[in-house]
Amino acid sequence: MSSSLAASALSWWEEAGVDVVVGEEPRDWLNPKAKATAAEPSAPPPDALPDTLAGFQAWLAETDKIPFATAGAPRAAPTGDPAAGLMVMTDMPSIDGGLVSGEAGALFDRMLAAIGRDRATIYLAPLSPIRTATGAIDAASAVKLADLARHHIGLAAPKVLLLFGDLCGKALVGSAVAGARARWHDLATAAGPIRTLVTIRPEKLVDRPALKKFVWDDLQMLMEEVKP
Repeated sequence: MSSSLAASALSWWEEAGVDVVVGEEPRDWLNPKAKATAAEPSAPPPDALPDTLAGFQAWLAETDKIPFATAGAPRAAPTGDPAAGLMVMTDMPSIDGGLVSGEAGALFDRMLAAIGRDRATIYLAPLSPIRTATGAIDAASAVKLADLARHHIGLAAPKVLLLFGDLCGKALVGSAVAGARARWHDLATAAGPIRTLVTIRPEKLVDRPALKKFVWDDLQMLMEEVKP
């Protein structure tokens, strides 16, 4: 890890209130991991969806068959390395059009550095490539987006999936962050079950920094499962 990444990681740990390198609760590192909670699969996506990751990315960039698609509506494409083993999904693009950007983006970068990663060594994708005017997603659109996301996740086939926020949690594992975090879920995809964690989105941490300690607990679980 470079000196700049190390400094960023230390900054995140300090913000999260970390003063020891392990959690306060005892953890049996040698026993098999606890059985994950199985997430209920939704209806399979249409057969017409591209069956390669590159093809699906191109389809997402152009199709009018996704929720909120209108002429000229800006879309955010996935970023990073699909082969990294760690996929992160956020609900939608930030107001400026990027994925987890601005002050929340800077915090996200420090979170990644704290686990020995950066944006080049994860695969970051939105649940909805298009930001809604209200920042909310209606129930019917969430079902369609969840089907597309399962297809996307199956094509990327990460070792671990990290979901940010209530919208992603409800759409993909059937529960908001409060009921879903701090435990593993098995997300059903065409590539098989994907081990999935749900945690608090960086945008919320900017407004409520006291919640960072809970995210740090989740990141420790993540580090046990997937190495940089």
